[in-house]
Amino acid sequence: MLREENNVEFDTVNTVVRHHLDGNTANPYCNIEVDFIYPISSDKMNLDRLQQFFIRNTFGASYDTLSTSEAIQAYTRNYIENYTADAKTYRESADEIRELDNLISGVNISDSEYYTEDFFYSYYESLSDSIVYNYHGILSFQVKQSNNKGGAASYDSYRNYVLNLNTGKQVAENDIFNDGYDKVLQRLIIASLLEQSNAESVEELEDLGFFGVGEIVANQNFLLNDKGVIYTYNKGEYSAYQLDAPQVFIPYEMIFSLLRENSVASKLADLK
Repeated sequence: MLREENNVEFDTVNTVVRHHLDGNTANPYCNIEVDFIYPISSDKMNLDRLQQFFIRNTFGASYDTLSTSEAIQAYTRNYIENYTADAKTYRESADEIRELDNLISGVNISDSEYYTEDFFYSYYESLSDSIVYNYHGILSFQVKQSNNKGGAASYDSYRNYVLNLNTGKQVAENDIFNDGYDKVLQRLIIASLLEQSNAESVEELEDLGFFGVGEIVANQNFLLNDKGVIYTYNKGEYSAYQLDAPQVFIPYEMIFSLLRENSVASKLADLK
């Protein structure tokens, strides 16, 4: 268990579930692992609302009326059901192709690019959250989801959340920035990408696998700590899937004039 300055106490649940098709361990399977850090006490915010916020943003809105254990069980059950349905669809497609192959004389569809092999892929998913910052009434956490549906590579996605424990509300960009912040922030984001990629120009970034960087915008997917704002751009937003998701750090001293007066960000910036 972990307790930090906000007097929010956390616990962790870890679960791993593997399901083989038809209950046969020789068959393909789906494997899901969940590592869920969740609040179990809070001095600032109603605990039920706080837990609901974590459950909703980790597992999805359809699970936020459930308890922690119920949400995990329902999420893993739904994952297995979806995998089973995908496998059924795949098998039905393979059967149809084989039937068509037998009906059309002189045409061997099984030799063509349309033939579907009589097997299915294994699926993997991992879902976890981590506490990034938990001080001064601000709780920042990140949800990471990794999926693999039979390919050589997994797709990782990151969702960031900032919660104002004093109000019980999620912090949005418009809550912390003055109007007209977008253009200035765009230039700072590009400059940060250039620096961390050791690139001299946007063209060099594109050579490395980025695209559309000249039009990049703040994407609401941010975290706050006592040093600045951290944006995450998931694969496929402005970079190829082969690249790691860029994490863009903007220190407060570079954006102080953009911060809305008395916002949670300006108060964190004043701590220095």
